[in-house]
Amino acid sequence: MALIDNTRSALLLVAGTAAFTLSDVFMKLLATELPLMQTVALRGVLVTAGFLAIAAPSGALSVRLARGDAVLVALRAVAEVATAFFFLTALAHLPLANLTAILQALPLTVTLAAAVFLGEPVGWRRLTAVLVGLAGVMLIVRPGPEGFSLHALYGLASVVCITFRDIATRRLSAAVPSLLVALVTAGSVTLAAAAAAVAGEWVDPTPAAAGMILGAAVAVFAGYLLSVMAMRRAELGFLSPFRYTGLVWALALGLVVFGDWPDALTLLGAAIVVATGLYTFHRERTRAAAASAPQG
Repeated sequence: MALIDNTRSALLLVAGTAAFTLSDVFMKLLATELPLMQTVALRGVLVTAGFLAIAAPSGALSVRLARGDAVLVALRAVAEVATAFFFLTALAHLPLANLTAILQALPLTVTLAAAVFLGEPVGWRRLTAVLVGLAGVMLIVRPGPEGFSLHALYGLASVVCITFRDIATRRLSAAVPSLLVALVTAGSVTLAAAAAAVAGEWVDPTPAAAGMILGAAVAVFAGYLLSVMAMRRAELGFLSPFRYTGLVWALALGLVVFGDWPDALTLLGAAIVVATGLYTFHRERTRAAAASAPQG
């Protein structure tokens, strides 16, 4: 039964990753149609409404958070607002696969941050893998004659923000409903984007743009639900490597939709990042198995 659950969950996670990547495609297409913050706000209204429709009957809205959890949820929301700004700005100017490749460093940065801020043990093997993986990121964002691309730096900034968000998530107690966290996060991003959109120019969406906004919202919502369904019935260590299928989706959709294909150094950097990330997962599973083994 465990094997069946793991296989089903892996397929759900792959589908969820594809949904998130499809949303990125819509948002990149919309970058030439509408102001960024207006697009984020309109998508956010739809996503927040979807989360609210699910969270309300589940009882998640009636949960009273402890003070520490409330602070962490708020900090997580701030990190998500910053992530949305940096990631979507970078997405509008960088090839989809390049930006997605940068994001593959997340397991490495979270491992490093967990060691620094949470005191989680990290042996020399995993630390070496993290450093090699970060060197792979440098191959992806390598500077040109004028220095580092501003938008590549925005991509790196989004990695830092997501890392902070994930560390805050790890500190949350088990009493905090995931739907409540998702709702607060989506609502915060929507409100921040709406405030920025009001301060800027408003452009009436064309029917095609409205359709893409709806598509982006549906894709994000589906990606979230599929990911949660995957995580609830499988071993985390088994599922983690399947997150890297996001790079495959980004390569395929980037080529089909935008005609982009990364150069050799970018692909080499992406391969290094993925390989070191997979090694990090392997070491974590090995350490967990050793810790749980009966002592003779």
